[in-house]
Amino acid sequence: MFVFRKKHHFYAMALASLASFAGAAQAETPDPQEIIVTGRALDLPAGQRAFASDVLTAEAARTLASGRIEDLLGRAPGVQQFRRSDSRSSNPSAQGITLRGLGGNASSRTLVLLDGVPLVDPFFGYVPLSALAPERLESVRVLRGGGAGAFAAGAVAGTIDLASAGPGQLGLLSASALVNDRGESELSASLAPRLGAGFAVVSGRWDRGQGFWTTPREQRVPASVRARFDSWSTGLRAVAPLTGDMELQARALLFDDRRTLRFAGADTEASGQDASLRLVGRGAWQFEALGYVQARDFSNVVISATSFRKTLDQRRTPATGLGAKFELRPPLGAGLSLRLGLDWRRQRGEMQEEAYSAATGLVTARRKAGGVNSDLGLYTEHDWRLGPALLTLSARADRWQVAGGFFREATAAGAVTTDRTFADRSGWEESLRGGLLVEATPQLTLRAAGYSGLRQPTLNELYRPFTVFPVTTRANAALENERLVGFEGGLDWTPLPDLTLRLTGFDNRVKGAIANVTIGPNLRERRNLDAVHSRGIEASAEARLGKVSLDAALSWLSARVEASGASAALDGKRPAQVPSLSASASLVWRPATGWLVSTTLRHTGAQWEDDLETDRLGAATTLDAVAELPLAGRLLLVLRAENLTDTQIVTRNQGGSIDLGAPRTFWAGFRLSI
Repeated sequence: MFVFRKKHHFYAMALASLASFAGAAQAETPDPQEIIVTGRALDLPAGQRAFASDVLTAEAARTLASGRIEDLLGRAPGVQQFRRSDSRSSNPSAQGITLRGLGGNASSRTLVLLDGVPLVDPFFGYVPLSALAPERLESVRVLRGGGAGAFAAGAVAGTIDLASAGPGQLGLLSASALVNDRGESELSASLAPRLGAGFAVVSGRWDRGQGFWTTPREQRVPASVRARFDSWSTGLRAVAPLTGDMELQARALLFDDRRTLRFAGADTEASGQDASLRLVGRGAWQFEALGYVQARDFSNVVISATSFRKTLDQRRTPATGLGAKFELRPPLGAGLSLRLGLDWRRQRGEMQEEAYSAATGLVTARRKAGGVNSDLGLYTEHDWRLGPALLTLSARADRWQVAGGFFREATAAGAVTTDRTFADRSGWEESLRGGLLVEATPQLTLRAAGYSGLRQPTLNELYRPFTVFPVTTRANAALENERLVGFEGGLDWTPLPDLTLRLTGFDNRVKGAIANVTIGPNLRERRNLDAVHSRGIEASAEARLGKVSLDAALSWLSARVEASGASAALDGKRPAQVPSLSASASLVWRPATGWLVSTTLRHTGAQWEDDLETDRLGAATTLDAVAELPLAGRLLLVLRAENLTDTQIVTRNQGGSIDLGAPRTFWAGFRLSI
């Protein structure tokens, strides 16, 4: 099953290095009583509290009926995946994450980090959700608004920071095995030994199954199939002290995800091998130095909904990502802090595909397209403590470049019919961010912030056309950068020791937002709109009453497209795939040690499938439940129920041809922690 491709051999070297690295930690580390190793990044500056944020903990991951990372993220107000489908039944390239209704296409407008490393695919800009196991995380921090810190050129809508768990959270050994009422399985395990003053974590997860029917019974044809899935991921992480206040952190992640969507033969595969090194210094002069490499690939087969033959084979999309960061925090004394840093990212990728006749099944065209995107960012951030107030100001300058773009098409026999190269482009963009936090009383904190942000078009948006049959969407090599300007204000109120309420109002405008714009029957093109303007309210609540806890979140927004010229038909319309209202509430009861009973109610409002508001996706409300019961020692019986009310969730609607989300599903299994 674990097939390693020769082309991406770098990970093997990374794994070997990590193993020797961990051994060295055990052999050479001084007295562990004198050294504290965390495996984490530097603490966030105090000024970050001026911006709206939420933190999801590992405890929340235990109450996920689906066991999927996207359902965990959905518990924070305003977090949205491009489509409602989860990572068992969606095309991976549609797994973009955004905040505050700033959607429009499948690319992530939110910067998603794992241990400080950007996760988005170098070519497509999607997040590999199936590779992110919630049980391997210590926490998830959702920070909203445009960014001006490290890697913030991708943080138009905000940042989601995932922090990996260590031995303190995982224990020495943890494992779980579950099966559902369709015979599908979920296997997960981790080993986290302490090695001298350091530690290592080896983890893996394997999900597979026949899947559920995404096609309604009345629309099925002989070629219709369940949404089969088979995905695995494995990670290795090691942390070792170099001195009393300096530690080295290494991480490798490998994954492979295979799915079949709607029709027999409509197979999709996404794979990746990532590795990173991070050096963290916690002395008087604090610093972080980070380097990472990514190797990704993607393939996808499109099946005609009329002839049920293969019409497109996107057989390979190899892509590589390289990046580095350095940040310095000099000592300035009490009440002052300063961050100085730079980061660099480079994404390179190439699409290779063949088009087929739906009538004959023969190849009609062969295509290649790709290019290189890069960004060099310089940033600074300064915080001042002024009595009960905290002021933060930051600035960032990005040198961006789009280079090496090309598109080639040839006949089945190899005769070139199109050979285009696109002019290289580059420039400088500036981003600013500022916030003010006032501790009005010990229970009440007021905050206000303003920000700007930048996002480059992805290689996918620039060069790769795609088809979700029968609709074809063209690429656009002339796309410009997206620019965000926004502001927000809110409060954090703790009227009782075990009750916290958060409320935020915001107004965000993305100039040049990239959307899939209808230009003809079953034909769209990626274009820069004048803007997407989103305003709204976010609220969350956390309450603890003895053995019962409640976590709730709500997001209401009004998002509208501003368009003119060739895109004028979209002016005033809501962006595609953006609901006005979303909410969730989780109730957890812990009657005794080891026991857990939880229910989660989630509501997603109605939204439009397309840019012209012709196909509607109705509102959906679902109820999930989870129970954990101790059996013997540290062995738990785990029971989970997804969509208990069996609500019909429409995830795609194209002229009445629809796809459905997960139906009612029951899981049972065991979890062991040592």
